[in-house]
Amino acid sequence: MSNLGKRIDLHTHTLLGDGELLPSEILRRAEALNYEAIAVTEHADASNLKSVIKMLVEAVRKLNPHSKAKLYCGVELTHIPPATIPSLASEARKLGAQIIIVHGETLAEPVAPGTNHAALLCKETDILAHPGLITSKDCKLAARNGVYLELSARRGHCLSNGHVARVASELGAKLLVNADLHSPEDFITQQQAYNIALGAGLAENEATQVVRNNPLTLLKKIGSSTQ
Repeated sequence: MSNLGKRIDLHTHTLLGDGELLPSEILRRAEALNYEAIAVTEHADASNLKSVIKMLVEAVRKLNPHSKAKLYCGVELTHIPPATIPSLASEARKLGAQIIIVHGETLAEPVAPGTNHAALLCKETDILAHPGLITSKDCKLAARNGVYLELSARRGHCLSNGHVARVASELGAKLLVNADLHSPEDFITQQQAYNIALGAGLAENEATQVVRNNPLTLLKKIGSSTQ
């Protein structure tokens, strides 16, 4: 498939969290692979939210002037009580997080029930990562509130990609393909992202929308909200 555009990945982790690479190496590898943009979105809860965002904001400020690919600062609110999602997401935004992900109810981990719903009700949530067997009710909520649902390239999290793609297509929710990158081997190309979308059951035009248009739309939204 041609004209897929440049790769944009909005879910990665560095050694500031449970990944293997520095933010500088994430960005350099993304630039070498001809990415347009990449976001570092470390796992966060109340214990590390301030420190992680402070470090990432500084990394963005110092690294972006020297790279063709652009780095974005974000967090992935992970395994937190659903009732605390709004307050922590709001705090993350005030501290400078450009992208706020909530770690959804993946089939691979014991995420608290109700996490998907609370994340989709929160006005600060940009992406619900690997939402598992998301309900039609919550998928409608994602569509209404403009929260992007993730098709994951990561082992375990990817098990529900077909379900997520099907209900999102039926109910009008927007999708992204993210690597949930932790190591150098986790980088994926735009073609691989497109193939993941096709493998989840999307038609070619839908897969193109998911890997090319949707990330650009989200970045434009982020840019306008931070100006």
